[in-house]
Amino acid sequence: MLISEIKRTIEQVGREKGIKNEVLIKTLEAALVSAAKKKIGQDADIEAQYNEETGEIDVFQFQEVVEKISSPMNEIIFEDALKLDPECEIGDSLGIKVDTSIFGRIAAQSAKQVIIQKMKDEERKAVYENYSNKEGEIVNGIVQRVDKQEILVNLGQAEASLPFLEQIPNETFKRGDRIRAYVKKVSKHVRGGSQVILSRTHPNFLINLFKLEVPEINEGIVNIMEVARGCGVRSKIAVSSNESDVDPVGSCVGMQGSRVKNVVQELKGERIDIVQWHVDPVRFVCNALAPAEIKRVVIDEESGSMIVVVPDKFLPVAIGSNGQNVKLASKLTKWKLDVQSETRYDKAIEDYDALLAISNMTTDIADTLLQRGICSSEDLSKARVKDLIRIRGISESLAQSFINAAVIQISNKSKDENREENIEYENNETDSEK
Repeated sequence: MLISEIKRTIEQVGREKGIKNEVLIKTLEAALVSAAKKKIGQDADIEAQYNEETGEIDVFQFQEVVEKISSPMNEIIFEDALKLDPECEIGDSLGIKVDTSIFGRIAAQSAKQVIIQKMKDEERKAVYENYSNKEGEIVNGIVQRVDKQEILVNLGQAEASLPFLEQIPNETFKRGDRIRAYVKKVSKHVRGGSQVILSRTHPNFLINLFKLEVPEINEGIVNIMEVARGCGVRSKIAVSSNESDVDPVGSCVGMQGSRVKNVVQELKGERIDIVQWHVDPVRFVCNALAPAEIKRVVIDEESGSMIVVVPDKFLPVAIGSNGQNVKLASKLTKWKLDVQSETRYDKAIEDYDALLAISNMTTDIADTLLQRGICSSEDLSKARVKDLIRIRGISESLAQSFINAAVIQISNKSKDENREENIEYENNETDSEK
C-alpha cells in the first residue's frame, strides 16, 4: 500500500465506521509490530511509528550497543553500530529501521488479521457508544437486505437487524426502501450478528409514534397510560390528561383525525382505538370495550376478573373479530374479562338460583359445583354420587338427595312449561273462534 493510500484509508475508515484515527493508527502499528516479530523473533524489541506528515509507518528494531554480543537479536556490536550512528556509545539503544518487505506473505496475513479484528472490535465499540443512548427511540434507515429471518437496515454508521418476529405481519419491504423502527436493544459485544436490534411490533414503537405526532404528550399535558397491540390488525392506547380543559382522546386523534391517521399510515393500516383512561377499573373497562353498550359488570378482585354483561346485539361488537377486541381490552386494563350476552347471563343467574333452591344446598357448595362445571339443576341431575362426595361437605346420602331433588325440580319445571304451552294454545284457539 502506498504511503498516501495508508493515510487516505485511515481517514476514510474513520469517517465511515466512526472510529477515531488515533485508534486506527495504533492498530496498524500493533499489526506491523506483530508481523515483524513473526519474522525476526518474538523476543525482539520492535516499535512502529506513524508519521502524520508523510503517512508512513516505520518499523524499528531496537538493539543495545555492546562490545561483545551475547544476545544477537537484541544487541549490536559497537563497530557495526558506529556505521549506523557515528555518535553512538556503548550502552545506547539503537533503533534500526526494518524493511517491511521482508515480512513475507504469512507475516503480512497475520498483520491483516490483527487489523481486521481490531477494526471489528473498535467498530462494535463505536456502534455501542453511538447507539446505546438511542435505545428506546425511533430511528430511520434504508433497507439493505431482506431475507426470511431478518431485514438488515443501514442506519448510516451501523447496520441494524429487524428480526422476523419484530416485523408487522404481512408488511413487506424491499431493498432501498426507507424504514422507521424502534431501537429495542443495543448490545456491547455480539458475535456473528447485528448489535442494534430493531422492532416495529413493540408497544413503545406505537407510543413513540404518538409522541412525534402529538405535542401535548411531549409537553406532559397528555399521558399515555397503557398500550395493547395486535400488530397489523388492531391496537388500543389509553390516555389521560393533566389539565381538565384538555381532551386527551381528541388531542391524539387530531383535527379530522389527522394525527392518528399518520400513525395508522406508518403501521400500514393497523386500526388504533384511543381510549380514555380512568382510575375506576369498571369505567376503564367500559371505555376499553366501547362502542359496545355495557349493562352490568361483576368484579372478582381476588381473581382479578370481571364478568361484563352486554345486550345481545352488542355481543359481536364487544368481543370483536376472532375475539380481538376483548383480548386487547383485557390486556389494556390488566383484568381478565368474560364478556357475556344479557340472555346468557340471565340464564346463568336463573340456573344458579335453581341450584340454591334445592334442599340443604348452601352457597359454598353451589359455588364449588359451578367450579366443577355443574352449573344447573340439569347438570346436577346427571352427576354421579362418587363425583359429588369428593366435594367437601357432601356425604353420600346428601349427594343422592341433591341428585333426586334436581331430577324432581326438572320434572316439575317441564310440567309447568307444558301447562303454560297448553294454556297459550287454548287462548289462541279461543281467539281464532272469536
